[in-house]
Amino acid sequence: MIRVLLADDEELMRGGLRMMLGTQPDITVAGEAADGAEAVRLARVLEPDVVLMDVRMPIMDGVTATAEITALGTPSRVLVLTTFELDEYVFAAVRAGASGFLLKRTPPETLIEGVRTVAGGDGLLGASVTRRLLAEFARTSPPPPGPRVRRRLDRLTGREHQVLLHLARGLSNAEIAREIHVAEATAKTHVKRILAKLGLRDRIQAVVFAYDHGLVRPTPRESE
Repeated sequence: MIRVLLADDEELMRGGLRMMLGTQPDITVAGEAADGAEAVRLARVLEPDVVLMDVRMPIMDGVTATAEITALGTPSRVLVLTTFELDEYVFAAVRAGASGFLLKRTPPETLIEGVRTVAGGDGLLGASVTRRLLAEFARTSPPPPGPRVRRRLDRLTGREHQVLLHLARGLSNAEIAREIHVAEATAKTHVKRILAKLGLRDRIQAVVFAYDHGLVRPTPRESE
């Protein structure tokens, strides 16, 4: 059973999400928060699998709450759900440790599947959000990896380093498998080992890590 914490200052929105998720046999709503500070408190107590997090909330905004929840060291993953498709929210939420980002106008079936995806340990970004994220990375000039990052990268095998670069391009396990000529299950195993060795939560954080440390740069086509 996937346990979800709802964090939204609009009671009507929380009610709609509760009803929608309640129709699923494998999902249950473990708690509700009306502001970011309450979301952090409940996440610490309940340790839900997924926190559905709004961005604009009183007392503490969703981006700050996301950073505090991911810093708790619990298995909880944050799926940001907001009305606002603004670049700064996307980038800030991902940097804060969010495992996914969806708009509130997302169809119910897509949102439900998104909860399952994030609960399963995978990252989730819509196509338009991914383009904005890559465009933001394209505008930055990260320094080369320092000694500490190099030591982390040295834990990877040559094949795992190759897979990390494919991850940074947003490739799925199936696409990575085709690129390196292995079975999809083998590619999935490589991804899990990379995340474990680098201490990363999910694929999205692997993308951020790779771009932040200059391991790869967006191509013009990727950042359009």
